[in-house]
Amino acid sequence: MGKLDNKVAIITGGASGIGEGMVDLFAKEGAIVIAADINEAALEKASQKENVYGMKLNVASDEDWQALAKEVNERFGKIDILVNNAGISSEKPYAEINAEDWQKMLAINGFGPFAGVKHIAPYMAAQKKGSIVNISSYTAMIGQGFNHYSASKGAVRAMSKAAATTFGRQGVRVNALFPGIIETPMTQALSSSKELLGQLIQATPLQRLGKPEDIAQAALFLASDDSSYITGAELVIDGGFSAQ
Repeated sequence: MGKLDNKVAIITGGASGIGEGMVDLFAKEGAIVIAADINEAALEKASQKENVYGMKLNVASDEDWQALAKEVNERFGKIDILVNNAGISSEKPYAEINAEDWQKMLAINGFGPFAGVKHIAPYMAAQKKGSIVNISSYTAMIGQGFNHYSASKGAVRAMSKAAATTFGRQGVRVNALFPGIIETPMTQALSSSKELLGQLIQATPLQRLGKPEDIAQAALFLASDDSSYITGAELVIDGGFSAQ
């Protein structure tokens, strides 16, 4: 038996990186998984996997979220799990960040998870059960990154706790993960600088970068009934970096 047998899960940004790792693990654990993503080519590839259905979603669109929630619920009869994973990053120094940069970052990284909870949680509340996992960042926990990315992930942190208290009495759990630097296409630039890579690893107590499966396993725990009495929690997965 899998930990997610007979469950229906939506994972945003599910066509690549951390999201793809979650999609594969959740499907392996018995769930029907909707890999929601804006990348159509990647979605086509994802849809070729067993028990995985690729669906296009712009997380910054309220209308897209409303349509996706309705379609998944009508097609599969319920929604048990939502992982708000989709997001973007930026290496822009703070002095170069303008209002347009800020608005785009907050639209995807901040409004995206909010809209996901807004449209999915009511379906979960109607069935008196559901688990939502929001992906924030270790930069929301410590004084690192005076930029729009950290601000967006701080918004996810605050929103997760508020959602946990809002929907808890309706049986919906909401928790947040705080990854450190994970080896994904988004962080591929780090590998091109051996010096920077070495510094990051040296600064991490566990002496390595994270892997997508590190985040996927934590998301699996929070999505599954193994964590049935956990809500409003924050789990940091950064090799001990932020503990220093």
